[in-house]
Amino acid sequence: MRENDKKAFRFKVTGRVQGVAYRYYAQKKANELGVNGWIRNLSDGSVEGVVEGEEDAAIGFITWCKEGPRMAIVESIDIEPIEVEGFTEFSIKS
Repeated sequence: MRENDKKAFRFKVTGRVQGVAYRYYAQKKANELGVNGWIRNLSDGSVEGVVEGEEDAAIGFITWCKEGPRMAIVESIDIEPIEVEGFTEFSIKS
């Protein structure tokens, strides 16, 4: 797959998304879908990240983020298309 066939998005999820293993399950879902990028907690209680990969897979990941893991309560998600950076894995940032 050529780089220009990939899509990338920056996202920020608000609600009860910290303390519910959101980042862990997001990394697991990213690995299942074959997308790359990163995710981290923010000091305001939200979670932000970047996902990139084949368009359907990247959109599938964003769709999962709208729900999150079982204990999460997602109030909103902001999504912004960005340039593909070429990540080689999906990591959890501290």
